[in-house]
Amino acid sequence: MTGFLHLIVPASRFRLLEGGEYLTTYTFNTGVAKHTFCKNCGIKPFYIPRSNPDGFDINLKCLKKDKIKDIEVKQFDGRNWEENAGELSHLSED
Repeated sequence: MTGFLHLIVPASRFRLLEGGEYLTTYTFNTGVAKHTFCKNCGIKPFYIPRSNPDGFDINLKCLKKDKIKDIEVKQFDGRNWEENAGELSHLSED
């Protein structure tokens, strides 16, 4: 378990403000998802998810607390990811 708290947003609403020089990316399996992590500490602050390849999945735990206003955390059945991935779409939020 990584402790990742997911927030999926469209690519148009994502902007990396600092720290890009410390990040690197890896892919595996289908190559659709692009997993970004810190080269120094290994934390995964965000990635491009397979379920939303035109968006970003941000780890809320990596955001500055003063930048977060209201977040509603919803449970997700990750054990049965394939059957439930459609619930993750950010398209209805755009």
